[in-house]
Amino acid sequence: MDFDINSILPTLIAYLPKVVGAILVVIIGFWLAGKISKMVGKMLSSRGTDATVIPFLTSLIGVGIKVIVLISAAGMFGVETTSFVAMLGALTFAVGMALQGSLGHFASGVLLLTFKPYKVGDLVTIGGGQTGHVQGIEIFNTVLKTLDNHKVVVPNGTVTSNVITNISGQGNVGVPLNFNIGYDQDIDTAKNAILAAAKSCPHVLDDPGTAVFVSGHSESSLELATRPFCKSEYYWDTFFYMNEHVKREFDKAGIKAPMTKREVHMVPSAS
Repeated sequence: MDFDINSILPTLIAYLPKVVGAILVVIIGFWLAGKISKMVGKMLSSRGTDATVIPFLTSLIGVGIKVIVLISAAGMFGVETTSFVAMLGALTFAVGMALQGSLGHFASGVLLLTFKPYKVGDLVTIGGGQTGHVQGIEIFNTVLKTLDNHKVVVPNGTVTSNVITNISGQGNVGVPLNFNIGYDQDIDTAKNAILAAAKSCPHVLDDPGTAVFVSGHSESSLELATRPFCKSEYYWDTFFYMNEHVKREFDKAGIKAPMTKREVHMVPSAS
């Protein structure tokens, strides 16, 4: 069958303005959605709104505006708005059934904002072991910034279904540390070396004081445990300082690292 361009040209000419208009509406609408979201975010920040809530609200507003823009663009093609809304409602229900996990992440985000187990800036361990500072709680995800400057996105449903550890939650936190020494080393000398390292650390607090205990016996070493306290923002600084300076103090005191030993018994073969 021959294709006659002249037969469809009037139709193309008639719909071309609508197509161009709809595309412009989508482009401009999506651009405005980003601008309005940022403007609302700045306004909320200037009014002292909780920084944890702002990313959630701005992302929700942005999504809402984009949905309205898409409905408007569809209306330019002659789609009845009421019919479109009804169709969108049915589609939303179908998609919702297929994407129950995403809706669960949204509900979990609302719970996180309601009960506030952490806020923006807190150092947390969430999602079954992801540790970092909270950058924002969004509609479906919590965004973390790790110590090595990685961006980690954890689904909100994964957060609420696992243990949440807010390292910054109490203001002052203990830094759990363990050091091993050989059985032939003096315990008191090793304890004093660890305490000396804690005393030299500029971030370790005097109250509560630092204590050192024997926490375990392994095959070839004794384990000494300590938990110096510091302000939560200095957690990692204290952690790395103590690991380095305890080694230095051990060297000064002559404390040796444990060495694994094996006894081998040679049994002569019968001949």
